[in-house]
Order: sequence, then C-alpha cells, then structure tokens
Amino acid sequence: MVVFYYFHMDIRQRLESLGIALPALSGPFGAYVPAKRVGSLIYVAGQIPMKDGKSLASGPIPSRCSVEQARVAARQCIINGLAAVQAMGPGMLEKISGVARIGGFVLSDVGFTQQPQVINAASELLIEIFGDAGRHARVSVGVNALPLEVSVEIELLLELSEG
Repeated sequence: MVVFYYFHMDIRQRLESLGIALPALSGPFGAYVPAKRVGSLIYVAGQIPMKDGKSLASGPIPSRCSVEQARVAARQCIINGLAAVQAMGPGMLEKISGVARIGGFVLSDVGFTQQPQVINAASELLIEIFGDAGRHARVSVGVNALPLEVSVEIELLLELSEG
C-alpha cells in the first residue's frame, strides 16, 4: 500500500496528510534568490529554521540547543525549502519528482559529532513526503557559525519531472 500512497497522492495532499502547511516565503536576506531552476534541477538556497518569524533552534549543539530541538529545526528547514519552490510560481511544487542531494550545516560545539543524527530528521521528512524518490545523497557538516546564530541550515537540490 505504501507504493500506492506515494504514486496516487500529489505533494500537496501528502503535505496535508502529514500536517504540514507551507509558510509564505520570507526573505531572501541577501544578494541571491531562494530557489533557481537550472534545466531539470532546482537549487534551493540554504534554509534556516524560521517559523512564524522566529527561529526554532538557536546556538551551538549541545550546549545551547539539544539534538532533539535541532532535529525539529532541520525538518523546518525542509518545509521552508519547499515553500521557496512553491514561491517560484504556480505548479512548480507539483513538478518535483525527487530529491538529488541535501547539504546540512549544524552549529556545533567543539567535540560534537552527531551532525548526521540532526540532519537525519530532514532526510526522514523528505522520504515521508516523496517516498523512495526522496532518498538522496547528503553531507552533514559541523560549523562554528550560521546566520542569525541558528542551529541548523539546509540546502536542497531537487529533480523536476518533464513538462
């Protein structure tokens, strides 16, 4: 039945079934665009875990932000990335056929090595949304600073269907 679910339900229905509402796009906050189509790919700029104008996770992990809080933030980054695609125009969200790669950046205390566990939350959400087409290549990197001192930032590379 899982195969039926993923092939007979459009992305908006899947998001709704997961209780996810895409927010209005906020930003960009610099000299870039939030998402750019290049051929059959969409490059989504780094997304931070903003929800309702506030960061869901701030500061380094684990001293100021728990791994669990950071995992929630990673999921929000994916939601914000999909909102960036939606803002590209009508029908763009529905053209996503899969996820090629994500890059995850985790604000880390010295010695913290659980970046993959944090970014797993983003990967898991993409699989929940897209099924097998949501499986992707990935990098999880620990960093010493991120914009607005958020705990997580994620970029996406999405595949588009023809048409």
